[in-house]
Amino acid sequence: MKLRRVGAMARKEWLHIVRDPRSLGMALMVPLLMLILFGYALSLDVDQIPTLIVDQDATPTSRALCAKFEGSRYFAIRGVDPSTTRVDGLIDRGDIILAVVIPTGFERDINRRAQPGVQLLLDASDSNTASIAINYAEALVGQWAMGGFAPLTEARVRVWYNEDLKSRNYIIPGLIAVILVIIAALLTSLTIAREWENGSMEQLLSTPLRPAEIVLGKLAAYFAFGAIDVVTSVLVSVLVFDVPLRGNLIFLAFTSGLFLFGALSWGVFLSAVARTQLLAYQMGMLTSFLPAFLLSGFIYSIDGMPRPIQIVTHAFPARYFIAILKALYLKGEGLHLLWVEVLFLAAYSAVIFVAATRKVGTKVA
Repeated sequence: MKLRRVGAMARKEWLHIVRDPRSLGMALMVPLLMLILFGYALSLDVDQIPTLIVDQDATPTSRALCAKFEGSRYFAIRGVDPSTTRVDGLIDRGDIILAVVIPTGFERDINRRAQPGVQLLLDASDSNTASIAINYAEALVGQWAMGGFAPLTEARVRVWYNEDLKSRNYIIPGLIAVILVIIAALLTSLTIAREWENGSMEQLLSTPLRPAEIVLGKLAAYFAFGAIDVVTSVLVSVLVFDVPLRGNLIFLAFTSGLFLFGALSWGVFLSAVARTQLLAYQMGMLTSFLPAFLLSGFIYSIDGMPRPIQIVTHAFPARYFIAILKALYLKGEGLHLLWVEVLFLAAYSAVIFVAATRKVGTKVA
């Protein structure tokens, strides 16, 4: 292998990307747009829940509980009614998700030291939002009761790593990995297939280039654009979304490069398998987009998946890189705690690069 030939191949690929507005836009602008779009659109935070309060007691105590709901940022009060006649219609139309019913005799039961009941009626068509809403409502009622009527125990909570409890701090680091694996696989999945469709592969065959040099040359060009995407994504995550970055930047650059190399190698492998750009694009989407979203722990916890699916997730590098990014951003962890994930990334990158080189070699032969 000669670096001069690798450099010539990289220069050829670089010029092709620079001279092709579509490839250049996909390499530079699409990751930025995806990060901003998904960063604002994807959120696991549930607040401003449309709520109707039904105060059938109409006493100072019941009004105090109403004021507690009105003062919470988690509930958007759509009115305080004396009866439940409007509840069914409002829920059916989707105007409210939660109805809090304070029954008659609420204050009397409290004064008698009886256990008063507050009824919560929920629209559970969205089960996730409904479960979060009921947890918020139960916690609020419990805090109100303890603070005003049974101050027996004070709970002092200290939150580590994500003090503001913002889902954005959890989502954005994983989103960076998802975007990189999608863009990397899609960019390089077209490169060898494009050579065959344009008829330029025969010209490459007539040169002294070896398969490893072809693959490395193509990877080098796209790796440079991928590095720009990494820097841009990190800057946007910190400056635009205000996600804390507590880890070492050198370790972040190293692991990002390792992950990017493996993702690009996978794209070249797919491109060598498929001789048409359409098939290569479809294979790239199927093997990068879906696993990165569903099987990487980006949104859905891997621990909650069935055991066979948990085993399958080990085959996708996004799982390890997302774990690294979340630990880097939120916990500031380094190689001494993340060496297993780094080892898996290195092994994956090496295996896929060898597979891509051999597949290109068989195509050349």
